[in-house]
Amino acid sequence: MLEIDIPGYKTLRLEHLLLDYNGTLAYDGELLDGVDVDLSQLSHNLHIHILTGDTFGRAREELSGIPCELVILSACNQDSAKLDYLQRLGAKNCAAIGNGRNDRLMLKTAELAIAVAQHESVAVEALMAADILVPNIGAALGLLLHPLRLMATLRS
Repeated sequence: MLEIDIPGYKTLRLEHLLLDYNGTLAYDGELLDGVDVDLSQLSHNLHIHILTGDTFGRAREELSGIPCELVILSACNQDSAKLDYLQRLGAKNCAAIGNGRNDRLMLKTAELAIAVAQHESVAVEALMAADILVPNIGAALGLLLHPLRLMATLRS
């Protein structure tokens, strides 16, 4: 568990981290540099869940060796499938990171929502559902690895 008391905002008690794959952790199906190390480190405090349509068919191979739960979603209704998965875990216990329109419901509902705007950019609806916008996945994972950064961003 990761517990972070953010003055004037709320106390986060996070058990799960849900992530989109393509556009968030990967570019054209290939895991971005450093993601494996950061996810492995975060897995000591959070259960990692990666939800993807696996557009390029490489997610399982790219994520091998990383302690995470990989969920391959059907091409239809990915937005509601991600939301359903989050709700089964308990939204109050979850942080979510994504960039696509199909991430918007998950981001809107998660206790902590981070949008990333990197190679594939970020859908406006995902951005509007997020608590924080970061320029890349390293910055997003860094907020959870170094929680004082979250405090600096979200406190009142």
